[in-house]
Amino acid sequence: MKEFFKDVTTDKLTFRVFIATFIFTLLPLPYIVFFYRNLPPYLPVFNQLPWGQPRIAPPFGVFIPSLISLCILISNLVLSSVLYKKTPLVSRMLAVVSFIISLLSLLFVFRTIQIVL
Repeated sequence: MKEFFKDVTTDKLTFRVFIATFIFTLLPLPYIVFFYRNLPPYLPVFNQLPWGQPRIAPPFGVFIPSLISLCILISNLVLSSVLYKKTPLVSRMLAVVSFIISLLSLLFVFRTIQIVL
């Protein structure tokens, strides 16, 4: 397994971006756990849906953005490891995309909890 990620870990930029992405993905979890007891019974998680019942979710729905961000991080890390020898630029782009998604997920979770409390 260590050999599989060897190329990505030797590239300092890609490795640092993936580490920052991992931190930004896990950062909302203690924040959510800390405020979980104070959350209302329903939260506006699905903001792209029309106003009303489809837009809200139970309090555990606030974990969805972090889980999606973690899935994207893992898939982009594996894909980046596979593609690194052929095209390092694509690997770096995948790392940056993962970073942006995790950052936006972090902001979404923080902002949602701040609005409802």
